[in-house]
Amino acid sequence: MIARLLTVAALCLPLAAGAHDFWVNPDRFVVSVGASTGLSMQVGHGDARRTSPIPSRRILRFAAWTPGGDVIDLRGDGKLAPTEAGLHLLVLETDANAQSHLPADRFNAYVKEEGLWPAAAAREQRGTTGRDAIERYRRVAKALVQAGAPGEGNQDLATKRVGLPLEIVLVAPLSDPDGGDTLAAQVVFEGRPLAGALVKLTDLDHDATPAAAQVTDRDGLVRLRRPPPGNWLLNVIWTTPLSGAEGIDFDTIFSSLSFGVPPAGLSSGHAPT
Repeated sequence: MIARLLTVAALCLPLAAGAHDFWVNPDRFVVSVGASTGLSMQVGHGDARRTSPIPSRRILRFAAWTPGGDVIDLRGDGKLAPTEAGLHLLVLETDANAQSHLPADRFNAYVKEEGLWPAAAAREQRGTTGRDAIERYRRVAKALVQAGAPGEGNQDLATKRVGLPLEIVLVAPLSDPDGGDTLAAQVVFEGRPLAGALVKLTDLDHDATPAAAQVTDRDGLVRLRRPPPGNWLLNVIWTTPLSGAEGIDFDTIFSSLSFGVPPAGLSSGHAPT
């Protein structure tokens, strides 16, 4: 009952800008083979959007999977220079050494907005709803970059799991002609589909508020209307209640997937410029 009520409440809230959102932001999501695109880490939306100040020591991995199966370490480089056509998958993972300390009212609002019903349930059961909360957190982010014209080359990495603790995976490549008007994605937590998690879709070119939001079903799936051409972000947050023995109440993961949607009709005969 708590999960259902909190999910409904989250979806009824105005879709406020996610100050917690974090993602890998390529300068271009479609790039010519042999060219390069700059990469940055972004956090927040609208007026609060900025380059993430996360220190390099907290980054456990920042790598790109190529269509041919190679893995390229991107730490310290700041750019991707594809040498083969096809979809490239960028993955960033931080450690869990960051902490957030929030007063009760702000933490409760954050829990409600993000649909974090495990936290709400734990605080209600423990009688701590009126107390401040401390969470430790990590961030994981994926980005899809196409080398060559949209749909050209191997597209399998769109649906690849890479073993992140909380991961968003597309059900089919965006270039799949059978996808129709639907954007389907699955949320995986510790290797298993996650039900009851709130997924938000944001237009990165007009990002003051999310464009859509949906709660994952029993199979961890969301099915959203396929967004129009542009640069887009899917994000989800999940938390696990802790005993508090170490002075920390929750273990939280922020996860995102950024990608580009090409204009309709743009095919392998039209390379990016």
